[in-house]
Parts: sequence; structure tokens; C-alpha cells
Amino acid sequence: MEQARQTEQTGQVRQADRLGRARELLAQYPVVDGHNDLPWALREQVGYDLDARDIATDQSAHLHTDVPRLRAGGVGAQFWSVYVRSDMAGDEAVSATLEQIDVVAELIGRHPADLRRALTADDMEAARAEGRIASLMGAEGGHSINNSLGTLRALHTLGVRYMTLTHNDNIAWADSATDRPGVGGLSPFGHEVVREMNRTGMLVDLSHVAATTMRDALDTSTAPVIFSHSSSRAICDHPRNIPDDVLGRLPANGGIAMATFVPKFVLPEAVAWTLAADQNMRAHGLHHLDTTAQAMRVHADFEAAHPRPMATVATIADHLDHMREVAGIDHIGIGGDYDGTAFLPQGLQDVAGYPNLIAELLGRGWSAADLAKLTWRNAVRVLRDAEDVARELRTRRGPSHATIEQLDGPAV
Repeated sequence: MEQARQTEQTGQVRQADRLGRARELLAQYPVVDGHNDLPWALREQVGYDLDARDIATDQSAHLHTDVPRLRAGGVGAQFWSVYVRSDMAGDEAVSATLEQIDVVAELIGRHPADLRRALTADDMEAARAEGRIASLMGAEGGHSINNSLGTLRALHTLGVRYMTLTHNDNIAWADSATDRPGVGGLSPFGHEVVREMNRTGMLVDLSHVAATTMRDALDTSTAPVIFSHSSSRAICDHPRNIPDDVLGRLPANGGIAMATFVPKFVLPEAVAWTLAADQNMRAHGLHHLDTTAQAMRVHADFEAAHPRPMATVATIADHLDHMREVAGIDHIGIGGDYDGTAFLPQGLQDVAGYPNLIAELLGRGWSAADLAKLTWRNAVRVLRDAEDVARELRTRRGPSHATIEQLDGPAV
């Protein structure tokens, strides 16, 4: 028993040492997180009343994210998702996206000592030098542009630096991972969207899209792509994750796959449980992605009756180990999906948890240089490379004014 106690104490000392080293690493090369749904949570919970959810103070009773926990987690850059639900369409989707962009601007304006607007890789590095959190935006779902390349360019002008081609449902020009096959990947207009994103410098985000869409986008894109919040399908066979053949194409493309923390995407045992939990939400007349207080009470009651399988920090590290093996250390990153999911792994319950993941990877033999790429360098390099591609493309062609009717034909 004494030997067991000493072994446990030794393990605790080692873990504390790794956590200390993790925090030191993050102080130099903080996390660029690919996806955080705080803007939508603010819309759903308080109708964008930022006094009611002042992120300068502890919001752990309501949110995964606030400034003190971003600081504690070593976050140095955040892509704020300007998400709107995929059952919104047309002008409603565009307007809601603009409202999301507006609240991100308001957040940055309210917290100038901590947040800095970032549009470029240079802006990200400047924010790091200043000790502020670079704040970028990513639109989640091509329905946000309402089949309009002009709207796409307008979002870029407003500061959006990536667009996820779909969310959970197909759109007219791209197939989603969680819908039935529609156009078989990208339609001709979908390919044109990718080309125009390359020309503007907006990153093509392939999280949420079908594997056919991933491959089509990689065939078309001349700039690096990203997966803002997707993990490995080989480790957890969920359609939201990335197949190995696609991961294997990232070195040639120059892109990055940012592992997500959502248990139903990373832990095989959680998949069936989550389907049942989602059905329970719908039975109560709630959207399965709802994170309001009422929805969380419904979730809590369901979990009390049906204990959920628990993902851990080690679960995420398993994904990163595999993604590194297939894609290489230069093509992986982190996209937690905080405030966009009801459940998270033990040790990663909020944005303060990143040091736990870095400590786990240190324990698995990842070097400081490798971890600097994972947390900071890869994401900054990808944005810079996309900017370089856009600069060159704009010397050769102007804006595309193609319409979906011209390229895909009349809607059936």
C-alpha cells in the first residue's frame, strides 16, 4: 500500500510539472482556437445583452467562455463563429449572420485591453506581442451567403476570414456530412465559391461537410483549407470527422485540421447516447443544439436518468496523435467548439482547460517545437499562405459575378 501511495504521489508531481511546462509553453505560443460559438450563445441566452453576460467576469454558470478563463487557458487567438442555424435561409440567414458579426465587434469594443480585432496573420502576431487575444471570425455554413458571391465578398470585407461550406444540412451547392447526398459534393457553383474564396483570401473550412465535398474542395482550392473543428474518423467513425485519405492530402494542400472536443464526435461510446439525448430534446420541443437554461435543465434530467459516456483529455490526445501521424505535425491544430455543445470532455470543460491537453501531449513525448506548431504556428501560417495566394490571384482575375442559375441551372 505504501508503494502504491508513493507511486501515486510521483504521478501527481509529474502531472504538476507537466502542467507548469504547458503553461510556460502557452505563454510563448498560445492557442489559436478554430471555433467558438459564444456569439450564438449570447443571442440565444440574452438577445445580445452584453451587460447580462459580461465576459469580463466569471460566466461559468452560463457559458464556457469569458475573458478570465481565456487567459487561464492560454488562448492567444480565437476564431469567433458567426454561426446561424441551417434552417434559416435566404435574407433571414444573411441578416442573422450580420447580427453575429455585429456582436463580435461589440465584444472587441467592450474589452480593448484583452481582445484585438485581427484580419491578417500579421494582426495575429501583433496581438500576441501586445498580450491581447486576436479576434477573428468564421461564418459557419454557406447558407449565410444566400447563393451570392457578392455577399461572400461583403462578409470578407466585414472581417470574416473563413466560411464553413455547410452546417448540418445540405445547401443548394454543397453536401453536408449529416444529410443525405444531394449534389454529390460540390456543384459547379460550389466550385466557383471555393475559387472566389481563394481570390478574396477567405479560408475554405471543411468541417461539417460530406467527404465528397471535402475531396471536391481540395481538388479545386489553390489555397490551404482548414477544418475548424473536426477530429479523426479512424479514431471515431462519425461523419463529422475527417477520413484518413483526406487528412493525407493536407500536406500537399498546405491546410490544417483542428481537432474538436465534442464527445459525440470523438468518443465512439458517446454517439448512440447523444442520438438519444437529441431525441429527448426534440420531444421537449427544443432544438438539439439549444444551450439556454431551460435546455440545459432538460439535458441534466436526461443525464441523471441515463449517465453519459465520458470523453477525457486523453480521448482528444488520441485523435491528435493519429492526425499527426497521417497529416504531419505541420497540419494540425485545435478547435474546441466551446459554447456550441452541451457536453465536453473531463479536463476540457471550458476554455481554461487547454493546459491540461498540452500537459497530456507532453506526457506522450510531444516536443516544445511540435506543440508550438499545434497551438500557434500552423494556424498563423495557413492564414498567411491564403493571403499570399489571394494577392497573386487578384493580379490575374477580378471578382466573379457568376450566379447559381448560370452555373447549376434552374432550381428543380
